Amino acid sequence: MDVARRDVALVRWPSESERLGTLRKLGVPRLLVLDRDAAPPGSIDVLEDWVRQPVSEADIRARIDNLASRAGSEAAPPPVIDADGVMRYRNRWASLPPVETRIATALATRFGSVVRREVLTASGWPDDPPSRNALDVHVLRIRRRIEPLELVIRTVRSRGYLLEGATQPACRLTASAAARMTSGSPR
Repeated sequence: MDVARRDVALVRWPSESERLGTLRKLGVPRLLVLDRDAAPPGSIDVLEDWVRQPVSEADIRARIDNLASRAGSEAAPPPVIDADGVMRYRNRWASLPPVETRIATALATRFGSVVRREVLTASGWPDDPPSRNALDVHVLRIRRRIEPLELVIRTVRSRGYLLEGATQPACRLTASAAARMTSGSPR
């Protein structure tokens, strides 16, 4: 496999699991090449992707290009939220009420990474957790307030939420999923 680019590391999984841990700590984008029968590692990092052997060179190149693009978009500094609840990002600002400031601060602290619902709930309401729906309502309000800043909050199903720049790549559909969506077939 001579398709590696310098900015994306190819890692054989599971034989190079120790190396994977080091690359994760360093924030290096990585493409895992899974052994035929290996289960993929649990990761929700935008700088990590995987393919299963056997795999074509074209598939590896496409995944590497995607990871390199994500890594390039990671260069933007995270938004800053001051003590008055003003979120600043790329010379723009938005004012947030207290509960939303605490939730947004938890998201901004882990900019580009998934923050679990439990963490956001504890951040927004440290003394008395509200109903499950309350977090969703406040995240919706934050989304509306930060849209002019070119920031988005993405829902990561069954995990939590992720704050990132609006120009960063979103999840892309596979060709078969796109075909099913355009044909109107659910399967």
